[in-house]
Amino acid sequence: MVELSSRHPEEGGLYVWVRYAFGDFAGFLAAWMYWMSTVVYFPGLLYFIAGNALFLGGPSWQGLSDSAPYYVAVSLGGLGIALALNVVGLHVGKWLHNIGGLGTWIPIGILVAIGFVACLRFGPASDFHPAAFVPSFGLKDVLFWSTIAFGFSGLEAASFMGGEVVDARRTIPRAIVAGGAIITAIYVLGTLAVLVALPSRDVGGLQGIMQAIARAADRVGAPYVAPVAAFCFTVGSVGGVGAWLASTARLPFVAGVDQLLPSAFGRLHPRWGTPHVALGLQAVMAAVFVALSQAGTSVKGAYDALVSLGVISYFIPYLLMFAAMIKLQNVPAPGGTFRAPGGRPAATSLAAIGFATTAISIVLAAVPAEDTPNPALATLKVVGASVVLLVAGAALYARGVWSRRARATGGGVSGGDPAGGGGGL
Repeated sequence: MVELSSRHPEEGGLYVWVRYAFGDFAGFLAAWMYWMSTVVYFPGLLYFIAGNALFLGGPSWQGLSDSAPYYVAVSLGGLGIALALNVVGLHVGKWLHNIGGLGTWIPIGILVAIGFVACLRFGPASDFHPAAFVPSFGLKDVLFWSTIAFGFSGLEAASFMGGEVVDARRTIPRAIVAGGAIITAIYVLGTLAVLVALPSRDVGGLQGIMQAIARAADRVGAPYVAPVAAFCFTVGSVGGVGAWLASTARLPFVAGVDQLLPSAFGRLHPRWGTPHVALGLQAVMAAVFVALSQAGTSVKGAYDALVSLGVISYFIPYLLMFAAMIKLQNVPAPGGTFRAPGGRPAATSLAAIGFATTAISIVLAAVPAEDTPNPALATLKVVGASVVLLVAGAALYARGVWSRRARATGGGVSGGDPAGGGGGL
């Protein structure tokens, strides 16, 4: 990823990398599935926001933890705020993104601090015997591997806005390396702190971190800490939605400029200069998924389905990205490119490992959790929706190619030179 972002720092990121390696169709499909994955990811993140926001009101609000109308309403509200600020422009939206970063750091810092204090006073709530650190290969644990892989993804998103980053060939790779180190530290310290505060069997997907903070805060006699952390998490997660919305909207925007999507996607707002059509449609589609995800299931079932679908649709572009990394080793890199340590053999090996890990994660994500009330329906939802997204992307590409050829035949200008990337922006 570091090398690819340095080789081709143009606007569009992953879309450009895959297109350079395999042509227009592969590039479009990678961009389409990545864009669709965020449409699915947003509802899952928004559900996470709604679950953590309940800790603002203390135990009295926890009665809403199984309320589908509550989760839908909060999700739509958070999505609306992120959309409005990003349409106005990055000069405004960036403040939401920056607050989002702080809103994540502060609660994790609180969790680590009070978890440490609670451990000193009362000991850990989980068993930290050496045998507990031996990996388990039960179905529940194996299925979680895909979520772990998903948790370490996302660093490539900055490359989608390469045309708006100063010295992108140098800035983005450095940011990816720094971000990877920080994310690893957060996961390790945060996981240890959660297990210190809560027995592992009590950790939940939607509210696990806030449950740990609330429990540890009560143990050390500081219950007021939980609402503060919940507020930071809520604001921070809305900032995360805004950041993803801003970056990934550039994918359909570039495809619109290349005339592979309707030209409306390539339009900029006349006042704010933002891709408002791409932003708006992305938000509308996310809102539809928020509503559809609740069909025939509980709040937890909807969240699990959204996470699984998000992992599959998100990792399909990753397969193409790792394959592109291997393919582009045959192409001389521009001057100043950050190369993988060890040269071509190391880069190829790392990309192959990434490809295999991604493929396994996709398969595991399609398997429903053990406590799923209707496993067949859950699998059908996830796999069926993934196939529908792929077919829809292929159909849109065919329509775009036909439309572009028709314009060229009629004397118009043909767009989308395969070697041009998004550089015409």
